[in-house]
Amino acid sequence: MLSYCYGWARLQVFHPSRHAYTFNTKVTVIIPARDEENNLPPLLEALQQQSYPDNLFEIIVVDDFSEDGTADVVRYFPAENVKLVQMSDHLDKTQRLNSYKKKAIELAIKESTGHLIVTTDADCVMGPKWLETIVKFYETYRPRFIAAPVAYHQDDNFFKKLQSLDFMTMQGITGAVAYLQTGTMCNGANLAYEKSAFEEVGGFLGIDMIASGDDMLLMYKIYHAYPDGVRYLKSRDAIVRTLPVDTVNGFMNQRIRWSSKADKYEDKRITRTLVLVYIWNVMLVLMGFVTIFNQELLYWFAGLLVYKVVIEFIFLAPVAGFFQKLSLLPWFFPGQPFHIIYVVVAGWLGKFGTYEWKGRQVK
Repeated sequence: MLSYCYGWARLQVFHPSRHAYTFNTKVTVIIPARDEENNLPPLLEALQQQSYPDNLFEIIVVDDFSEDGTADVVRYFPAENVKLVQMSDHLDKTQRLNSYKKKAIELAIKESTGHLIVTTDADCVMGPKWLETIVKFYETYRPRFIAAPVAYHQDDNFFKKLQSLDFMTMQGITGAVAYLQTGTMCNGANLAYEKSAFEEVGGFLGIDMIASGDDMLLMYKIYHAYPDGVRYLKSRDAIVRTLPVDTVNGFMNQRIRWSSKADKYEDKRITRTLVLVYIWNVMLVLMGFVTIFNQELLYWFAGLLVYKVVIEFIFLAPVAGFFQKLSLLPWFFPGQPFHIIYVVVAGWLGKFGTYEWKGRQVK
């Protein structure tokens, strides 16, 4: 974790030139959506407020067999650069897939005209300089794949604050491993990659039967083909904001989905890190249980717990500063029992259990 502290601190914030700038990159923003009629309007409005030239980007929303008014929200949205693709026009509803999201992205890329593919989720919003910042970063460094920051917003109760802190930690590690070149991590709510790179690595071929992994598994495929072509964009203007989940059941399903791909990574550097984190938390749970019967181990348990909390807090504080969420840090300490237990449970069920995602039971 101390090396991650160094990595995040050394990762430079991208400050694009403020001088007059002529953009040259055509962008396609892809949004997979299933039953998102309430979330899509704020996202589409945020995209229409982008400072990036309207004639240089298109928005493709892929309706994943929604049972609400998702398709109509897109169909009647007053913008010429918004396009609707319906999976029902390409797939039979009875056809069983394990990764509908990958299929949605794949269909959108086939329909796209952009050179740079940018993906986000239907429950997200972003600032007006989001696309501009991504494209300036791309045109400055010419990476094949860009991972960019994601943060929770509307974290207005204890449960959501804990989620926000946990998510910030993962975002900090994402940036740190990119700088240290010790792994490949990203979040599908804020990605950009060249359409040609996606096609050259075969898209999702070989990972299409894994329910999750439209982000990190694809990132590693591109990294494997272009080791110097993957970068992390550290900029507040590039932050995408998404919603925490409302219920513990929803939270656990989300985290089980994320952990379910842990043993699917070809990038074993990340697998090793995840295994070490899991073992550390299992040790804390077991030792905490044993101290009930053997008080002599209480000091060892307290020492390990304090060590974990201090190291993680040292790492988290500057990350929270970047995301302008320092006010959440006091909640870090009472949230530790919740964090330790969820890591152990979600890690186990991600390997051996099933979970529900978008109303579908997935293995």
